[in-house]
Amino acid sequence: MEAYLAAMLVFAGIYALMALGLNVIWGLTGMVNLGLVGFFAVGAYASALLTKYWLWPMPLGWAAAGLAAALAGAVMAVIVARLRGDYLAIVTLGFAEVVRLVAANEVWLTNGTDGISGIPGPWRGAVSPQEFNLIFLGLVWTAVLVAFVLLARLSHAPFGRVLRAVREDEEVAAVAGKPVLWFKVRAFCLGAAVLGVAGALYAHYNAYIAPEGFAPLLTIYIVLALTAGGVGAMRGAVLGALLLLLLLEGTRFVAQEIPGVTPVQKAALREAIIAVSLILLLRFRPQGLIPERTRTRATP
Repeated sequence: MEAYLAAMLVFAGIYALMALGLNVIWGLTGMVNLGLVGFFAVGAYASALLTKYWLWPMPLGWAAAGLAAALAGAVMAVIVARLRGDYLAIVTLGFAEVVRLVAANEVWLTNGTDGISGIPGPWRGAVSPQEFNLIFLGLVWTAVLVAFVLLARLSHAPFGRVLRAVREDEEVAAVAGKPVLWFKVRAFCLGAAVLGVAGALYAHYNAYIAPEGFAPLLTIYIVLALTAGGVGAMRGAVLGALLLLLLLEGTRFVAQEIPGVTPVQKAALREAIIAVSLILLLRFRPQGLIPERTRTRATP
């Protein structure tokens, strides 16, 4: 049971990192991004390839994962900078599918649908599985803490205030003399870098990655987590990730306690409980559990 809890908290930390990255792109800047899993996959494959085949140290692999995802984010931001709403969502979703299809077909690079196994982990093999889980748990949540502190400070800095201005009205921000496109590109790069690091941590914890592990459903989970926690609030992103994992795993035990239900019905019941819980939450707390708060100067 302890190993299971540690593993779930590791995944909660990875989800929290993804939610923080999405919060920069969508919560602060207002760009709907349904391509999260694409940047996540770029970071996972970059770090896995560099550390397994090129024998890079893992910290360098994680840094390279963030850089590779940031570069992909810069290209994506330039492409979608003029798009809004549904068009932006469709293009970013298409990007994630392109990344998954490339990973599935470019066997020379990604080993295709067989995936990459034997990805190194910190002290894997030198310690027991339980100790490895605890080590990685501390590592992941340290990364969450660092990302949270940096992004929270950034969101209240002048850079963050400009991003909010772009979110509210691009034309007003442009009239005020702000280079809107440049700020969008930087926000996309920053959010994508966090997503890439989350992908790298996932790869090194799981020791195996394959294209089917980067399905669009993961993006939907993170969007739901941020929406439930509070769009625009860094604390809400972390809380939403924890709440999401609690719903996904907690309903597993609830469904098992119901007698006379087939496994298929239990799976459907889990989905129904999750859906109803999120609907009720958004009905009574449409702003999320922790609404965004902006700092304003007191009126003299």
